[in-house]
Amino acid sequence: MPYFAYTAVDPSGRQVKSFMEADNEALVLSKLRDQSLQVLDIRETKKVAKKRVAGKMKAKALVIFSRQFATMIDAGIPILRCLEILAEQTKDPILKPSILAVTQDVKGGLSLNEAMAKHPAVFNKLYVNMIRAAELGGILDIILDRLSSFLEYESEVKAKIKGAMMYPVLVLIFSQIMLFALFSFVLPRFKGIFEGMDVEMPPVTAALFKMGDFCQAYWWMILLFVAGTFIGLKLWGQTPEGRYRLDMVKLKIPVVGELALKMSVARFCRTFGTLINSGVPMMRGLEIVGETLGNAVLIEAIDKTRMSIREGNRLCVPLTECGLFPLMVTQMIDVGEETGRLSEMLVKVGDFYDAEVDSTVKGLTSMIEPLLIIFLGVVVGFIAISVMAPIFKLVQSVQE
Repeated sequence: MPYFAYTAVDPSGRQVKSFMEADNEALVLSKLRDQSLQVLDIRETKKVAKKRVAGKMKAKALVIFSRQFATMIDAGIPILRCLEILAEQTKDPILKPSILAVTQDVKGGLSLNEAMAKHPAVFNKLYVNMIRAAELGGILDIILDRLSSFLEYESEVKAKIKGAMMYPVLVLIFSQIMLFALFSFVLPRFKGIFEGMDVEMPPVTAALFKMGDFCQAYWWMILLFVAGTFIGLKLWGQTPEGRYRLDMVKLKIPVVGELALKMSVARFCRTFGTLINSGVPMMRGLEIVGETLGNAVLIEAIDKTRMSIREGNRLCVPLTECGLFPLMVTQMIDVGEETGRLSEMLVKVGDFYDAEVDSTVKGLTSMIEPLLIIFLGVVVGFIAISVMAPIFKLVQSVQE
């Protein structure tokens, strides 16, 4: 389909220059007249290549966009004018060009959800489907406000988890760097001193120096092994079987697996409840939720749930049979189906498991910190004893 570049004047007298995709020039003129635009110039042109901006969009930018969009729609401002204002105000280098492209597509006759669906990196399936439900129900301002609250809460939960895990991760990385430097540069000097003094080294000291010799001689091999293992697991995780196996292992790890499951359950309940409350059909809602969970094992369970519902079963039955969802979750869903308040029950369960995630993260952090201290204490103690043992032996032999 050809592209047409046009220059027009809007009712306020402001000049507008843009592009539109259409079958012919007459169709473009008709669409522009429908938008109350007076055409000054129009010509066929080549498709404009979209500039790709490297990086990742900040979640906060989308939250602000959704909140402002909802406020303007509630104030009675037309969608097209809202998008133009938001495109001017937005500073995010990823979001801004997407809003501009959505504005042009809406001008070209697409619905808002169809235009947003062209930018999956910015507007995911959850966002697009909720906008579609909002347009059908005529409640765009309500859904946008609900979306902004949902995205804001998701962002806060992620920030809490990252903040809680930052200290242990930094301590662990720093300790590994210091140990590597110790084995590679410090211990070889002690070994030279002891060998020069012709001291008989105890087995523990000999073992320590052998580790130091290995690190000094084969440090490149250690780095290659670590990098190769990381890259190999990442590539294997991109295959369907590898991803499934790794996600299964994640759920089986003590404490960490429990945390991952609670996070997924909270995300499932909150997202599914928001979709149903927004008017998205249950089957479509389950499809969207499955794609947002990020765990292949749980995605497979959701797919089986959809097939079970097609066969006439209730939602709680396949979720109970898969054995992944806690009993409290399935019971609350059962009550929600019985009373016709499924979305409300799902949101309550989501709130409960969000609180559980918060307490589990705090417990995990408080457990990791003393474990790190014990680990470092054992390592430092082992090194100190190994280095001091030959000195004590030398002093004892001199005294004798």
